[in-house]
Amino acid sequence: MGRKRLQPSPDGRPTVHTVAARAGVSIASASRVLNGIGGSAETVRRVREAAAEVGYVPNAIARSLQSQRTGLIALAVADIGNPVYVAMMRAIEAVVASSGRQLVVHATGGEIDSETALLRRLANRYVDGMIISPIRITDSHHAAIVGSPVPVVVVGQLPDDTPVDNVRTDSRAGVALAVDHLVAAGRQRIGFVNGPLDTVPGAARDAGFRAALARHGIPVDEDLIEIGDFQYAAGRAAAARLLDRADPDALLCANDLIAVGALHTLLSEQRRVPEDVALVGMDDTELAQMAFPQLSSVSLGSEARGRRAAELLLERIADPDLPPRREHVAPSLAVRASSTVGGPTAGNGPPASRRAPADGTVEVIS
Repeated sequence: MGRKRLQPSPDGRPTVHTVAARAGVSIASASRVLNGIGGSAETVRRVREAAAEVGYVPNAIARSLQSQRTGLIALAVADIGNPVYVAMMRAIEAVVASSGRQLVVHATGGEIDSETALLRRLANRYVDGMIISPIRITDSHHAAIVGSPVPVVVVGQLPDDTPVDNVRTDSRAGVALAVDHLVAAGRQRIGFVNGPLDTVPGAARDAGFRAALARHGIPVDEDLIEIGDFQYAAGRAAAARLLDRADPDALLCANDLIAVGALHTLLSEQRRVPEDVALVGMDDTELAQMAFPQLSSVSLGSEARGRRAAELLLERIADPDLPPRREHVAPSLAVRASSTVGGPTAGNGPPASRRAPADGTVEVIS
């Protein structure tokens, strides 16, 4: 191809020049791919394959000095022990790593002061960008996100006019899928174990539950609603309080940690699941399939939201002038043994799945 034969670096390690020569592309094209800026699909494939073949490892210090970037991406979530955030983190890390960057994870405990302090630290530019999934949104959050000197992508609900990239789902539609399933199974005394109402997911799931019951003509019974926290122990205790005063034939739980806690309470009180009480969780994490019986659960697309948030952030870093993007991941319901009596999902077969499409109807997917 007439390209000048390139020499390795003084220490013998392969450089971007080495990768470009191996891939048969220009140095500029190879550099863009290796820095996560992108290129055509064919160029990206060739450069990545060449980098793997020659054993290219980015020099993070040199790249940081040249580009005034750190090569680091931050992720801030309430609880790194929650399986929904673990799934999200894995998806984000895969995208970040493919760009040659590293992921730094912060656990905020859902504390407003912790999250706003973290956002203010972005003024020091210790990372190239941040993905944050707050469970509460306050005026101080909003101001810090909008005023950030580095790109921020929010996973979760934001006011519609917030000028930042945002990936969200619809908890209300997810709750409706669960209630529709339970009503179709003949359940009428449907209990709900929720997280704190001062959180975005707690408020949305409460509103969705009440609206779904109303749509089916089922009166809301406050004795069948219990508030706890989004944790296993709190879910177990909240379910016990609900069962002390009411006799539900189904329980919907605001996440899978709560649902596993509720399952253990039900079994400890000699209530059969699903014969006596059908049980549905939310988030469809690994816990849902690890439980016995396996949990029916509403997926809110944690992996898909994380992956898309990471892609949006890298695109924003490469082109700060892009208009703000707002993207939605539709919820779906995986039906398993905890909510079906003698159905096909009570054994070892794959779960049925129901998804809420854009028109609000329910599409059943096998």
